[in-house]
Amino acid sequence: MALQSPFFNNGKREDVRPNTPNGAALSTAAAPTAPAANTAPAQEGEAKLTVGPNIKLKGVEITDCDTLVVEGSVEATMDSRMIQISERGSFKGSAEIDVAEIRGSFDGNLTVRQKLVIYSTGKVTGRIRYGKVVIEEGGQLSGEIEFGATPASATAATRNTGTPKLQVA
Repeated sequence: MALQSPFFNNGKREDVRPNTPNGAALSTAAAPTAPAANTAPAQEGEAKLTVGPNIKLKGVEITDCDTLVVEGSVEATMDSRMIQISERGSFKGSAEIDVAEIRGSFDGNLTVRQKLVIYSTGKVTGRIRYGKVVIEEGGQLSGEIEFGATPASATAATRNTGTPKLQVA
């Protein structure tokens, strides 16, 4: 009986028994699991970086990454399309993002061009700019908060966007 290393086949174990009819292999590989409800399925060709639990990534600049999933600890600067921070994940540094989903902690400069979602377990501190914001009951947002993802030196036309709107889920 041959066993494959758990580092290949996404942790699937495959037993091969040569004495099966027609020499066919029997497979006890686990069925693929569906993606977690809180993560969007990766698009083909999408650049996705996952920093797993107990992993610390420090002192880097993250570029050309469509989605960053933080389950461990990251200290970095980044410009990306999406960031997802899990309940045990933390990000410290500077980020310019289209969409941010925070279940863990973010500390630093955060510019969210489209939508910032802070879940009940999420905590965001620092200098925060956002296009839209949704904060679940229990979610925390503190620091220098500014509506509009454009810098304060933007033209008067973009600064006069009206009263910021806050959605509470």
